[in-house]
Amino acid sequence: MTRPFTHTLALTLCSTAAFLPTSVQAQVAPSGGIEVATDEARRGLSWSEGRAVLSADAAASLGRIDATARVTTLRNADRHAGADAVVDVMVATGWDLGAVTLRTSATGHLFAGARTGMDYAEIGASARYSYGPARVVGGIEFAPSQDALGGSNVYLYANADAGIPGTPYTLLAGIGHSSGTTTDPLRIQRLRPGGSYTDWRFGVERQQGPLTLGVDYIGTDIARANATGPFADARHSGDRIVARARLGF
Repeated sequence: MTRPFTHTLALTLCSTAAFLPTSVQAQVAPSGGIEVATDEARRGLSWSEGRAVLSADAAASLGRIDATARVTTLRNADRHAGADAVVDVMVATGWDLGAVTLRTSATGHLFAGARTGMDYAEIGASARYSYGPARVVGGIEFAPSQDALGGSNVYLYANADAGIPGTPYTLLAGIGHSSGTTTDPLRIQRLRPGGSYTDWRFGVERQQGPLTLGVDYIGTDIARANATGPFADARHSGDRIVARARLGF
């Protein structure tokens, strides 16, 4: 019997470390943090209906493999069929080519408390260029056609950040575009309300030791009149300001 794509990915994520040599497993260097934010905004869309969220994350390096996990409260979000929380599990690897870093990844998004199957998976690739305190990243995230999404999803993005010399502040900017195919016109509104759209972000961060404070302006070109259905959550797909605070350890 063919397993659903998300189940296959979950098994892969869980078993990756088990098959690494002992010498590689010994290189684990864990880190983590907790964060509170006024909204859980991803690709310009609120995942928490504009309400405050709490999240916790952990990361470890296993040789050339990076593994991360993040748990975020969603507070009965309509976009994800009433899910209370999401667990994002990712494995990735990269190659340093001087000032350029190439990276590939696989991510599973697992939803707790949803009224129906909402789990989905995606794969990604990116290239990052660094020059002094500035970095530019461009990439793609691709979710193959899955029942939970009502089709496939392609996200193209470019992000940039630059530290202000002599200060603890970093400026952030990003733009992305979501598109894909449709097999279920209702479910496809979950990640693409109203169809293909563009999102953007401008922000500033201040880091002091383990504490990072940030404020972002986030927006999209989604026409709310075209975003309909039980998963669209159109009123939480427009411009907003998001504040966040993260304590790392």
